[in-house]
Amino acid sequence: MSRKVYVVGVGMTKFEKPGGRDWDYPDMAREAGTNALEDAGIEFTDIEQAAVGYCYGDSTSGERAFYELGHSGIPVYNVNNNCSTGSTALFMAKQFVEGGLADCAMALGFEKMEKGSLGIKYTDRTIALDKHMKVMVDERGMTGAPFAAQMFGNAGLEHNERYGTTPEHFAKIGYKNHLHSVNNPYSQFQDEYSLEDIKNAPEVFGPLTKLQCCPTSDGAGAAILASEDFIKKHGLEEKAIEIAGMAMTTDFESSYEGSMIKMVGQDMTRAAAEKVYEQSGFGPEDVDVVELHDCFSANELITYEGLRLCEEGKSGEFIDSGAQTYGGKVVVNPSGGLISKGHPLGATGLAQCAELNWQLRGEADKRQVSGAKVALQHNLGLGGAAVVTIYRKG
Repeated sequence: MSRKVYVVGVGMTKFEKPGGRDWDYPDMAREAGTNALEDAGIEFTDIEQAAVGYCYGDSTSGERAFYELGHSGIPVYNVNNNCSTGSTALFMAKQFVEGGLADCAMALGFEKMEKGSLGIKYTDRTIALDKHMKVMVDERGMTGAPFAAQMFGNAGLEHNERYGTTPEHFAKIGYKNHLHSVNNPYSQFQDEYSLEDIKNAPEVFGPLTKLQCCPTSDGAGAAILASEDFIKKHGLEEKAIEIAGMAMTTDFESSYEGSMIKMVGQDMTRAAAEKVYEQSGFGPEDVDVVELHDCFSANELITYEGLRLCEEGKSGEFIDSGAQTYGGKVVVNPSGGLISKGHPLGATGLAQCAELNWQLRGEADKRQVSGAKVALQHNLGLGGAAVVTIYRKG
């Protein structure tokens, strides 16, 4: 029988421009992991298993990063799942506790990235995204723009053509997320821009301007998960936030059927969300705050529908009504999201987890969503995996 699982401690570093701070990945991991341990008020030796996520590094960089916290000989699993790496590590740690393999586990994620847009590292073997890229080339062609921007930008264009949304809707998402990040000390950028600034920024691809695209980043995040018995033993009842539902999905055949929206993972998102709503007993109407994978503004717009925050094709109306910010139906990306907070691939899912736990604890300071009791997390990696999680207070 599976056990309930709770987050009892979270921590992260400030996300930084690559090369903008004199540190290396062990420094990042030590800072985030130590913050999580101090947040939980437990000892390093209480951790029984660890999942450590990163995309760029040697095969045992996970151990090397974790050793900054100490040496206890426990199992440490290296995790790489593209942009959903951090939440995949979290999913693994949750399964360790849920299945009775550990009473306390840590998920740790970090990334030390190169400047500029992501490229293909290995050209002497099959590209992991070859099937996804073929869909795009067959349907939309290919330009010299960064390939990820083309994939998500073309998905946005498909949504425009199918449902009548416009580039203005994407710009409004960029405006909202940069505005939210002003109050986040962990965010790579904390600058407020006007809607015109967002629209008139340099074009990256199609409707997407630079201020609607996530930057590459350095940084780390961590979360400590525990069983109910562990919480009672250590007196952590006031700290604990329950993981009420969590699911991971990978690509379906529909990813390759010619729709750009499906190619970038909407069906993965929808299927994971449906599982999580069923597991938790909550629906999208119950959610107060969301951290979702806005690698590009177009993906945030598409994801509203994948998570059923609004009906299919209604994202434009959802945005125009202000439903996705403070004072609206639900606050989406109060942290500033990937667009403004940054996107160190291995850390992103754990930074989302940290933000939502702070929100449910009432510890988000100027970003606080009033009365938040139910939170939803969405982390997406092409190639592909989507991880969706619901947290609840108490």
